Amino acid sequence: MQISGAVETTVETRFFHTHSLTPGMSRGSGIIPDESMFNEFKRQCLSTENWVSKYDKNDMVVWVEVAPLSTSTNNKGNLSKVHKIKCRMNIKDVSAATMYDVLHDGLYRKTWDPTMLESLDIARLAPNADVGYYSWICPKPLKNRDVVTLRSWQASENDYVIINFSVKHPNFPPRKDLVRAVSLLTGYLIKPTGPNSCVFTYLSQADPRGSLPKWVVNKASQVLAPKVLRSVHKAGQNYPTWKGANSPDHKPWLYPIQSELAMMDPAELSIQRGDSLENVDESSTRDVQENEDSS
Repeated sequence: MQISGAVETTVETRFFHTHSLTPGMSRGSGIIPDESMFNEFKRQCLSTENWVSKYDKNDMVVWVEVAPLSTSTNNKGNLSKVHKIKCRMNIKDVSAATMYDVLHDGLYRKTWDPTMLESLDIARLAPNADVGYYSWICPKPLKNRDVVTLRSWQASENDYVIINFSVKHPNFPPRKDLVRAVSLLTGYLIKPTGPNSCVFTYLSQADPRGSLPKWVVNKASQVLAPKVLRSVHKAGQNYPTWKGANSPDHKPWLYPIQSELAMMDPAELSIQRGDSLENVDESSTRDVQENEDSS
């Protein structure tokens, strides 16, 4: 579930133009999220204002963000962008720490994510940040997608946070056989509720690109999100057994000294804008009912 245009400008203004370099950072490393960016992400995850519930069943809720009434001009304006989506799942049998490990463990993902084509950690940017590549299978006859993202994370007794957004990497340009998607802001907030339970929140604003109508993307996101989260939950249930047999003490996301990735200067990266990517025409791949409710 990955998204562009006016929305990109808003997100970039909020998260990048308003944050100065943290003291001690090298020139150009301002692209790495700072504490205020993590706090803003957590605020959005916990916020109820301007969010409308689209799904509420079996300890899982899915919301989409709506424009505030004071700034909403007409319904068409709301339909012109891809929604920001938020999913929250109450997990009663897996710890927050385990779910956090599942999201980080690339080797384990290969065992439970059937849509993954390729996943690659490219380089380290900081002890709690890296840049990576991920590609996935889309339902035929759509083209498969890929994305290059900067990922950063925090772990504490109170919560675990992972956020990512799309960047340009000089060695990973868009490929001809894939559509380059754009993550404006995607991430997870995991809060412990007990020794073996947690509240798991996923928030995403991402553009799959191509020429799919925005309402199709919105509808698909709302349907797919619960399925994806259930898969992640099941992966969490099975992770302790798998990890016990696969380098149980190797967790570079918790212990940076274990990382074998080469360091990279963050100044070599820049924010990926959707409007700079080729718009692949997929309009002939499926019949679209334009009059279907897209709210």
